[in-house]
Amino acid sequence: MLVCVCWDSCSNKSLIPMEGSSESNWRRRSENSSRGLNSNSNLNSNLNLNLNSPYSDRNPRGVLTARFSGNNDSTSHDSVRKGRERTLLRPTPHAAAGGGNHHRTQAEGGVRPVECNDVSLRQWLDNPDRTVDALECLHIFSQIVDVVNLAHSQGIVVQNIRPSCFVMSSLNRVSFIESASCSDSSGSDSQEYGSNSHQSGNPLSELDCSNSRLGRPVRASEATVGNEKDKKHSFPMKQILLMESNWYRSPEEVSGGPTCCASDIYQLGVLLFELFCTFGSIEEKGTTMASLRHRVLPPQLLLKWPKEASFCLWLLHPDPSGRPKMSDLLQSEFLNEPRNEIDERDAAIELREKIDEQDLLLEFLLTLQQKKQEAADTLKEIVSFISSDIEEVTKRHTSVKKSGPHSTNIATDEDDSENSVSRKRIRQGVCIDGRDDEPDRKSDSPGGGGGAALSKSSRLMKNFRKLESAYFSTRRRSVAKPRERSSVSNLATERSSVSNLSSREHRQQQQNNNGGGWINTFLEGLCKYLSFSKMRVKADLKQGDLLNSSNLVCSLSFDRDGEFFATAGVNKKIKVFEYNSILNKDRDIHYPVVEMASKSKLSSICWNGYIKSQIASSNFEGVVQVWDVTRSQTFLEMKEHERRVWSVDFSVADPTMLASGSDDGSVKLWNINQGISVGTIKTKANVCCVQFPTDSGRTLAFGSADHRIYYYDLRNSKMPLCTLVGHSKTVSYVKFIDSMTLVSASTDNTIKLWDLSMCTSRVLDSPLQSFTGHLNVKNFVGLSVSEGYIATGSETNEVFVYHKAFPMPALSFKFNSTDPFSGDEMDDSAQFISSVCWRGQTSTLVAANSMGNIKLLEMA
Repeated sequence: MLVCVCWDSCSNKSLIPMEGSSESNWRRRSENSSRGLNSNSNLNSNLNLNLNSPYSDRNPRGVLTARFSGNNDSTSHDSVRKGRERTLLRPTPHAAAGGGNHHRTQAEGGVRPVECNDVSLRQWLDNPDRTVDALECLHIFSQIVDVVNLAHSQGIVVQNIRPSCFVMSSLNRVSFIESASCSDSSGSDSQEYGSNSHQSGNPLSELDCSNSRLGRPVRASEATVGNEKDKKHSFPMKQILLMESNWYRSPEEVSGGPTCCASDIYQLGVLLFELFCTFGSIEEKGTTMASLRHRVLPPQLLLKWPKEASFCLWLLHPDPSGRPKMSDLLQSEFLNEPRNEIDERDAAIELREKIDEQDLLLEFLLTLQQKKQEAADTLKEIVSFISSDIEEVTKRHTSVKKSGPHSTNIATDEDDSENSVSRKRIRQGVCIDGRDDEPDRKSDSPGGGGGAALSKSSRLMKNFRKLESAYFSTRRRSVAKPRERSSVSNLATERSSVSNLSSREHRQQQQNNNGGGWINTFLEGLCKYLSFSKMRVKADLKQGDLLNSSNLVCSLSFDRDGEFFATAGVNKKIKVFEYNSILNKDRDIHYPVVEMASKSKLSSICWNGYIKSQIASSNFEGVVQVWDVTRSQTFLEMKEHERRVWSVDFSVADPTMLASGSDDGSVKLWNINQGISVGTIKTKANVCCVQFPTDSGRTLAFGSADHRIYYYDLRNSKMPLCTLVGHSKTVSYVKFIDSMTLVSASTDNTIKLWDLSMCTSRVLDSPLQSFTGHLNVKNFVGLSVSEGYIATGSETNEVFVYHKAFPMPALSFKFNSTDPFSGDEMDDSAQFISSVCWRGQTSTLVAANSMGNIKLLEMA
């Protein structure tokens, strides 16, 4: 807790702890420790400073309402210092002028935090460029006298009236911050100079303001190396702090006597001397300060400042009884003669502070106005965009109605109410924030299509914010696309390996060029997103070995016609099931039509897209195999990988081409007619997945443990065509949606959509979309794409389906475990979905979890 106390106005306030402290804790610490102004050990009772104090007439410049402790328990005092607390006192200007202390105005106690631009009085004094301004020095000295007078009025001896115990604001406001330490270890001052242990605190160490000018302890390396400013400064702070304690010790302290109020007067004399005397080097300063103990002043001070030198000698009298009392000091001509000038300076400073405060408020309000105006301009531009889009969609809406064969009847039905469109989408009980006043109605409710429309509207409103974000994202891309098209076309020319866009895609680009193509893209995504409302179980695959503990399914794959699908996993078996037979609910157990055994755990399988009888597999021993399903035996076995192979993939465009990725950091290309690898791509990290695009066997993408996806032209495998950067963990799957659109999954909990045509400099770090909603931080959970739908598993034992247009899940389905003995469903948090696969371009997919449960699911 850092507490800063100052005098500002004419009301009476208590000491206020800063945020983070407790008033009760502060009071308890205050009453049980010797905090405050380092009170003398002779005081044994707590004293209250307030406006009714009998000493108030001796406090001409300010009164603080606070509690100071006089407890002499050094252990308690040290514990407070270890608690990293300080009291910072700042006297404020007195408003009335006059020679006597009885005519000066009393002020209240307030709080001012130490700011980063405050400077230690010690550093200010030792600035080699400092010149002595008599009025400035007297102003600083008078503020410190006020602090000491405040303590003495309560019978408290300050003891730490040293420059390192004060900080100054940019306007010369002086504040007391207790003592400064010359080293990091507690008590170093007392060990070297015999001073009291409570003088060796480190009150400045907590003021962690970057490059603050507060007098913090400086390491030897900082003093010698430092920056140019430190080199210019000829007074290393650590050495100064070590010597300062000795300079400010009164004669009675040196002789081992007790400290008293007169000791503080002596320290004021030393401080006054430092204010009016400058030095060129630390050696000169050390010699002069040593002579000061014998009341020997430098000749230049006697000649230039005779009055100040005389007053200084009075304060430095070797006999405590020969020094002036605080009341004598306050009533002295030395302090009162320049009172008018000091008051004027105080008034000017106070005015400057008020102006700065008003400037700060004005700056805040102007900045606030600017930001709100920018937000208003942006909102106005957004509304303009939306208005133009509404106009465009309205035109298309009218055009579509008129183009139909029964356009007259449709128009009559639709125009019964001019708010028909709004009525379809904004219905009673539906809120944008996702809360419904009434539950969704089923699609088979009375009214038929009305219930389905309400269901779609409800889902739309529940996800309104995310749909809004997707709309603006699509809109921005449509604006940015024309600017990029020229560079993209150049890139496509350069990359002879990249297949030309299909005629359908070409027409889509022409529509985009005409300015309205984005509407088709967004509308298609919205319609597909809302086309299905749930996932239902079409069939459960009931196997005879469910009690086997090694049933984790690592991979699923459909054949080219969707008639058969294969499973593979840690049970070292490839099982082929007939799709239609699984749909037969009359069977208690489903047996595979083909079962093939491997020598090792299987990690991946892939059906040949042309040769229906061939399945490729990879296993944990680094072996890639091609199986003949009709003969239930191995057709080809290749052992060139050195470590586990994670993924295999057949090229659809070239069915003789096979790719595999391994933990050995390599991607190997195989020709199944030759039985050996025909190419190798070496990387620095494990390869977790490989994928050919559907329309080419000359390019390949793979994901790596270095969090990146690499896209290669296989005719030039020395360097990738494009590196996709965006994931923060291992990339576990990559799948092509079309020739230039790629989906990647990672254990960073995201799936990302990439447009390869946007890669203009061989690095792409901006995905089109990031899909979140599922949980995936440590396991391979599967990934499959079909007609823009993206299916993935989750470590919550759920299947999630996204559409490429929107970042949130469109559908999800929870796998509930079935007890093999009772048949009851149960929820096991340790289970996860391990693999998913769409059945071609249909709405059906097969999914398996870590317990070997396999379900055929359908979007409905």
